[in-house]
Amino acid sequence: AVGAKLEVPDGATVVDVKGKVVTPGVIDTHSHMGVYASPGFRAHSDGNEAVAPVTAYARARDGVWPQDPQIDKARAGGITTIQVLPGSANLIGGRSVTLKLYPEARSVDDMLFVGAPEGLKMACGENPKRVYGDKGGPQTRMGNVAGYRRAFQQALEYKQAYERWELEKEMPRKDEGEADRPPPPPPPRDYALETLAKVIDGEILVHNHCYRADEMSLMMGLAKEFGFKIRSFHHAVEAYKIADRLAAEGTSVSIWADWWGFKAEAYDGVRENAAIVSAAGAMPIIHSDSPVGIQRLNQEAAKAMYAGRDAGLQISENEALRWITYNAAWALGIHDQTGTLEAGKMADVV
Repeated sequence: AVGAKLEVPDGATVVDVKGKVVTPGVIDTHSHMGVYASPGFRAHSDGNEAVAPVTAYARARDGVWPQDPQIDKARAGGITTIQVLPGSANLIGGRSVTLKLYPEARSVDDMLFVGAPEGLKMACGENPKRVYGDKGGPQTRMGNVAGYRRAFQQALEYKQAYERWELEKEMPRKDEGEADRPPPPPPPRDYALETLAKVIDGEILVHNHCYRADEMSLMMGLAKEFGFKIRSFHHAVEAYKIADRLAAEGTSVSIWADWWGFKAEAYDGVRENAAIVSAAGAMPIIHSDSPVGIQRLNQEAAKAMYAGRDAGLQISENEALRWITYNAAWALGIHDQTGTLEAGKMADVV
């Protein structure tokens, strides 16, 4: 229950929060805690399976160290839920996992957000072509897109092969005067193609590292080509340039308040990014991609809110709060369970 003058059940824990602000638990859509654990040395570097441009078979949950000390610091900053993603070295890096930051977890299974759909990490632009340019490619953005298209075409054919097999095994297997024929064997199982087939079917949500407006537009077109949607563009420094397209497509952006300029594709950022996206009717999210920034996402959202107000945009505190609560929950497919303080949802309270 939520509201004023509620009946408090016997035995309930009562916390006096007079003078404080109560909000939903803060959610970070972009974290590498657990797969890039602290201290940050090579033995703890488990986020990038940088052996091939497409490693859709990899799963972040299989590399998470739940005792990573960064997790306690994030929880102290009000974070109750995170998405742990593979890194961005690859065109397609593998599946993400959504976790609750329960204390004293001894395995990743102790932290799983039950019922949360898995995500798929993809990366545009400079990272894949830099990592693989001298390892057989891709070497250019042209090669990047060709790599996505090749992978999803293979997945589409894999999906169609299984659909044909499902039909064939139900067909009569006996001609007149003949003995029963055994059902056909299924196609060989491929975990990478199975992952991408689930993306096409909408079971796995796409989270796409992408800075530039032109590349985000390109990726939305590629997704339409294969019949899926991109759930959230991450970093999306130039999202303000295509805010109307994002709104029309129903694609969110997971962005920083004021972090850009550290490489060419991240150069054209503005502090009003989140506010412009919000004013256009699209869905901005303030993310961290940092074990330090994750500790103060509320302050990051406030910075983005005030930048919008200074530019003359009407951004309420409640709207800015959604940038680190409800909108983030929607991007992870868990908005029916958390992200707002409503009866029937999880009691994730900060």
